[in-house]
Amino acid sequence: MCGINGIISYHSSSIEDFENRLLKMNNQIIHRGPDDCGHFVQRNTTNQVGMAMRRLSIIDLNTGHQPIYNQDKSLVIVFNGEIYNYQNLRLELENAGATFQTQSDTEVILKLYEYQGTKAFSKLDGMFAFSIYDKKEEKVIIARDLFGEKPLYYYHGQNEFIWASELKSIVSYLNFKPAISNQGLSLFLKLTYIPAPYTIYNDIYKLNANSYIEFNIQSNAFKTHLINELKNYTNTEIQFLNAKSKVRDLVMESIESRSISDVPLGTFLSGGVDSSIVSWGLSKIKNERINTYSIGFEKEEFDETDKAKTVAKLIKSNHHEFILKESDIEESIHEIILNFDEPFADPSSLPTYMVSKLTREHVKVALTGDGGDEVFGGYNKYYMGKLNIHYTRWVPKSLHNATKDLTNKLLSSKDDNQGIKFKLKKLINSVEYGNSYYWNIISQGFLQPEHILQKDFVYENPFDHYQEITKHLKLNSLNDFRELDRHVSLEGDMLVKVDRTSMFASLECRAPFLNKKLWKYTNSLPSSFLLNGWNKKHILKETFKSEFPEGFLEKSKQGFVVPVGDWLRSSLKKEVAHYVSNEFLNKQGVFQKDQIQDLLNNHLTGNIDSSRQAWTFYVFQKWYEKNYL
Repeated sequence: MCGINGIISYHSSSIEDFENRLLKMNNQIIHRGPDDCGHFVQRNTTNQVGMAMRRLSIIDLNTGHQPIYNQDKSLVIVFNGEIYNYQNLRLELENAGATFQTQSDTEVILKLYEYQGTKAFSKLDGMFAFSIYDKKEEKVIIARDLFGEKPLYYYHGQNEFIWASELKSIVSYLNFKPAISNQGLSLFLKLTYIPAPYTIYNDIYKLNANSYIEFNIQSNAFKTHLINELKNYTNTEIQFLNAKSKVRDLVMESIESRSISDVPLGTFLSGGVDSSIVSWGLSKIKNERINTYSIGFEKEEFDETDKAKTVAKLIKSNHHEFILKESDIEESIHEIILNFDEPFADPSSLPTYMVSKLTREHVKVALTGDGGDEVFGGYNKYYMGKLNIHYTRWVPKSLHNATKDLTNKLLSSKDDNQGIKFKLKKLINSVEYGNSYYWNIISQGFLQPEHILQKDFVYENPFDHYQEITKHLKLNSLNDFRELDRHVSLEGDMLVKVDRTSMFASLECRAPFLNKKLWKYTNSLPSSFLLNGWNKKHILKETFKSEFPEGFLEKSKQGFVVPVGDWLRSSLKKEVAHYVSNEFLNKQGVFQKDQIQDLLNNHLTGNIDSSRQAWTFYVFQKWYEKNYL
């Protein structure tokens, strides 16, 4: 687990200056790899090429130093991530005549490319971002894993091409401050995050998940290619009992493959379905008591540590629990938010960092339940997509529009508590009689950011790119919703949150549910196997229910819900008031002053709870002040 950086420069600077700028980029991400570092630079006739990395040593502690070269040094690689099937791939390559100098998965990727080319990237099972410099072909290959577990940013200017694991490395290299991207800003305000390929900056992009760039050094141009072709089909012949057996085998196989490590590891245990199954599975695979870690909250309605304790007692784990107080957040909130390098307003990033920090005091690697909701159909929004279809079929549009304002008033709340009223209000406001309702459902921030932005910052349809790449989906089935989530919320929200917060604590997180074989298999199942009536993750719970107390996997769980709305009214109130002041807003010139002041003042005084919107605004202002004022 590491962070990587790279530069192809067409400037005429000295090799020493070029190397220093590369190392400056690398030093920005020491937290991603505090154990080791390495770099490579080469001066050519018309250009200079350099790659660097920071390493968190997990596998092959003694000989896994990077960069790694092939035998004649015509290929060189830097790599961030883990390849879980590298041992099988190594054996395949050895049978083809390959010899290895290390025991690392990094060298396996390099040999795979050397022997089989880019088409072999589809064989990789893992999380990764890597770059390979092919000196003979005068090109650089940069790749990112299937789901986007590992980040990769890039900037292509007239005289350079730059890539990095974190935005801060690229921004530190540039000798100017990039302008704000209107599309990136609108996406953030709607979603509370910015999915690939966009960032908050113009001209800096994220490499899409499941893709690789082939950069031609001579022509200073590149093409992007898909790694895996994922085709959706439904096997209507399969029997539920057979599917359960297959799901169990695939889940256990994935947990075992993700438990390979030369250092101690544990699990995040929230007490929900996914983390409980992963923790139980790891306890069965290991011949020793495993370590489990959970986090709770002082505010009783947000605390769910009792569920984690039940599982910990069941599997006899060494359980570690941390109760999060507002004062704990006060100490870390600023550095957590700003570590994302661009606005990111998923409040659950705060406890995710705290549990990562706690876990890192004991182990270097943690298995998580991330991806279980996408793979097995576990989100409430999948209900909402289903409900919208029935609602718009039976309730006339005119009646819905006539009663919407009254319904919103009846469901309004003054408290930051995302209970049934919050969910019903979200559902009513997401209803769409066309084909856009799911886009409304996933918009967790401002449904209409154009109403709060100055006209120079408005982007009319921020979802246009995603609507184009998912136009083959009808968005009327569970598999359609899950596929859209793979492109947008999984890559842009869930995996960003886990990667940045865990790596900020120098902890590696692995997600057994994010497995190519498992994703393909669940995509082939009838949707009723996943969402059976209103029973979410039906087949997963049925597969493992006998391993837990009766009814345990059916218990509702709200996830990492954090009372940020309360905090904005208390410990953060003074800072919020500063960000919404006439002086700040006039100097900034991004928001329509009256609109945003009304919203924030109503929230701060407790008239109306607007926790999501207020938090989204606060996070953006905090990022903006650091970077532009």
